[in-house]
Amino acid sequence: MPNPNRGSCGYQSNEFEQEYERPSKSQLKREMTALQKLGEELVEQPRDRVKRVPMPEDVRDAILECQQIKNHEGRRRQMQYVGKKMRTLDEEEVALIQKTIDSWKGASKSETAAMHALERRRDKLLADDNALTELLAEHPELDVQQLRTMIRNARKEQAENKAPKAYREIFQILKQISKKPAGAQDEADEEDAEDEAFDE
Repeated sequence: MPNPNRGSCGYQSNEFEQEYERPSKSQLKREMTALQKLGEELVEQPRDRVKRVPMPEDVRDAILECQQIKNHEGRRRQMQYVGKKMRTLDEEEVALIQKTIDSWKGASKSETAAMHALERRRDKLLADDNALTELLAEHPELDVQQLRTMIRNARKEQAENKAPKAYREIFQILKQISKKPAGAQDEADEEDAEDEAFDE
């Protein structure tokens, strides 16, 4: 005979539903994998960069130690430990680390693009005499004679397989003028910049 009191214990079964609103196992696994990858990204970064990332000391130490391990198996174990330490971080700490890494990516992409543009311009200066005319039109304050000599020397270096001293100097000058708006340099500043380029 069915018990009439069964199920009427004085509480609704949905009272404990909240208790089960935790992330699913697959969700937790995704989060753990994401944190592991974040740790790996930090391990790949230069040490001085890692030291500037806002994070707890023990997490940073684990990352810096991992960078020093050359042995494959030792590094793999340390990488797992880094992942474990990453999982101790709260959401705000993780967000701050991610934001820092994202800022590096943005900066390094634009820096790389700018460097490639300067390298292309330098190569054009060596390959085409009209490129120098264009450069002087944009930056009339540059010393024409000096640039012609540098270009001639750089071509000679390439032809004779010599150390690329003038080649590097041209890049330094292009780098200096790229930091200032075209035609707006003060001549004295520009001479200083060129002197610095020659000193290097």
